[in-house]
Amino acid sequence: MNVHQAKTHLSRLLQQVEAGETIVIARAGKPSEQLVPINAHSKRISPPGCRG
Repeated sequence: MNVHQAKTHLSRLLQQVEAGETIVIARAGKPSEQLVPINAHSKRISPPGCRG
């Protein structure tokens, strides 16, 4: 999915991510970002601003 499509369909994409999907966003035809559910991250990664 390209950036324009992602911006146009952000609400739908967020619903898909909340359902457990990973969305890859491309810039200039090359994958550059991922939207992933928070639960998919390792438990050892702290949220921004947290110490520990």
